[in-house]
Amino acid sequence: MSTPEQLTLVLVGPMGAGKTSVGRQVAKRLGVGFIDTDKRIAAEHGPIPGVFEKFGESHFRALEQAAVATALSEGGVISLGGGAVSSAETRELLRQYPVVFLAVTPEAVADRIRSGGRPLLAGDEDPLQRWTQIYEQRRGWYEDVADAIFDTSRRPMQRIAEEIAAWRREQA
Repeated sequence: MSTPEQLTLVLVGPMGAGKTSVGRQVAKRLGVGFIDTDKRIAAEHGPIPGVFEKFGESHFRALEQAAVATALSEGGVISLGGGAVSSAETRELLRQYPVVFLAVTPEAVADRIRSGGRPLLAGDEDPLQRWTQIYEQRRGWYEDVADAIFDTSRRPMQRIAEEIAAWRREQA
């Protein structure tokens, strides 16, 4: 039987790809803890849109990098915020762990991002166009750190979680 440390898995991908919902299910299937770095940052520093507004994106990215490093040291299934891969230091940290890139099409993500609470899309006349722009900027980083890619566009999240958990067990 593997120890939880050996079953660490990192999920990266754009806003709305399903990192949190899939991550929780994968963690349950693997019998390990689940950490959402955005939720940790919000619990410690207040809502992320407020952090962006008050301190700016670079301050948030520094908090995010620290949260990622802490989560990696704890192990389990770790869901990173969409922009975490923009930090070269974070990308370097991720090279030591199995990473899954959750890809998604703009068409599939349209309904998912309507809920708000996403500071990089706030106040944008066309949030989907802005989302697509951000995704294209970051896609290379996601692909660079990823050991596997799973598309969440048109398939049930439970099935995707099962496949990711099976993939992770094969890596152990």
